[in-house]
Formats: sequence, C-alpha cells, structure tokens
Amino acid sequence: MRNGWYSLRWYALAVLVIVLDQYTKLLAESGLDYGRPVEVFSWFNLTLQYNTGAAFSFLSDAGGWQRYFFSAVALLISVALVIWLYTMPRADKLLAAALALILGGALGNLWDRLVLGHVVDFISVHYGGYYFPAFNLADAAISVGAALMIFDSLFGGQGRKQSKEELGTG
Repeated sequence: MRNGWYSLRWYALAVLVIVLDQYTKLLAESGLDYGRPVEVFSWFNLTLQYNTGAAFSFLSDAGGWQRYFFSAVALLISVALVIWLYTMPRADKLLAAALALILGGALGNLWDRLVLGHVVDFISVHYGGYYFPAFNLADAAISVGAALMIFDSLFGGQGRKQSKEELGTG
C-alpha cells in the first residue's frame, strides 16, 4: 500500500526540521559574533560562519554562480523527495523518516541560500587542533537521513523482502 496522504506525517517531520534549523540559525546570528568561537565543551564550540559553497565550503570562493547552482540542485532533489515520499510503500517507515530528514535539511539550507545568499553555520566540533567544518541542524538532519538510508538499504530491505515472501507477493 502506498503512502499517499499518509506521507503528510513525513512532510510534517521535514517542516519540523526546517523550523528548528531556522530557529537555531536565528539564535546563532543574534547571539554570536561572526567567527568568534564560544566554547561549550573542550571539543565543541558555537562559531557563527557563513558558507556560500556546498558541504564543507566546497566551491565557496567560486564567484557567486554556485548559489544558483546549489539552489537549483536542492530544489530538484526536494521535489524528487516529495514525490518519493508520496508514492513509496507505507511500510517503508525507516526510509521515509530518512527521506523526510534529508528533505527538511535541504529546504532549510535552500531557504538560507535564496534569502541570505549563504548558509548559516554555527556548530563547530574539534579535537586536538583538528576542526571539522562548521555545520548546522539542516546539515545534521541530512547526515542522519543519509545514514538511515544506508542502514535501511543494508538491513531494512531484507525485512520488506521477507514480509512480501510471507504474504506470497514476492
């Protein structure tokens, strides 16, 4: 059975990601000075940064065209995810949650790109002088969603295949 209107719950999860992402970015912009780290733990800072590129500031110094390119890519992927969530089998809950997290993260960063011209990052994790690139909640949602997709492709598909075989449909 297809998701159909049941996909609204997954769209709601995506909207929750967008709202939390935008709220935390607003807090970061209003409470942090650009580029000045605020230590939370010895390995974790809050540091306001702007990213005009893609993940890990890829192409951030490309001259401006990347804003429109990454916006178009995010929009196309988001449309595909909306359709996929609507048409996928209702039983694929883990995959649906993964897609909703990715959708919410993609739209959260797309909003920044379209409205601000850059993505607001503020989470900085480091260890012994090695810094992971700054990120935000949208990036975290995309990463968790991607990890869940990998997990689902490795382990979730077996359960769906077994269920279909038990029902005599596979």
